[in-house]
Amino acid sequence: MAITLQSTRGFGQSGVKLLVYGQAGAGKTTLIKTLPDPIIISAESGLLSLSGVDIPYITVASLDDLREVMTWIMSSAEAQNFRSIALDSISEIADVVLAEEKAASKDGRAAYGTMGDKMRKIIRAFRDLPDRNVYFSAKMDKMQDDQGLIMYSPAMPGKTLTQDMPFFFDEVLALRIVKDKDGASRRALMCQSDGLWSAKDRSGKLSVWEEADLGAIISKINGGK
Repeated sequence: MAITLQSTRGFGQSGVKLLVYGQAGAGKTTLIKTLPDPIIISAESGLLSLSGVDIPYITVASLDDLREVMTWIMSSAEAQNFRSIALDSISEIADVVLAEEKAASKDGRAAYGTMGDKMRKIIRAFRDLPDRNVYFSAKMDKMQDDQGLIMYSPAMPGKTLTQDMPFFFDEVLALRIVKDKDGASRRALMCQSDGLWSAKDRSGKLSVWEEADLGAIISKINGGK
């Protein structure tokens, strides 16, 4: 093997990859409009909250659709106009893949296993897209451990895939509804775990709480660029 020395300086500035999860109605889809030049890859009919803005989207109804989208993103000149790719939601996309596997297999456990393997490849493929920001939205899972402690985290079909999700990303953020000092409700992104909500920021540049603005977060991670 030929040894090639590389530098960590500026690592990640070819695109920030974020996983954001939250309860239904928290505004995960609405966050997309704060991304720089986004296009949406949608597996659900939940884009009504974006009806007031002009954001292109592609609907995927099968794994083949998703593979075709990936090919288009990688090879199309038109796709180069989009600096951000939003998968809304990765949980729903996994449900689409699971439904296909269940239809093809009589063994439910095998279907979950095959779905998990395929989703890991899909997630890595989109996560590793060069020179693009990629936003993965996910449903929220509420788990209880053997001691009865509750933990909120990204939700996917299948226990193993759900447990694996936080390990795929450097940025795992929880979209929450919080009260400000005047008692008014607002959305905010939690960027560090408190032992109850799963979250992490490997860039080390985000505060515990950030405004619900993905463009500002991407800029902050990239040093204001």
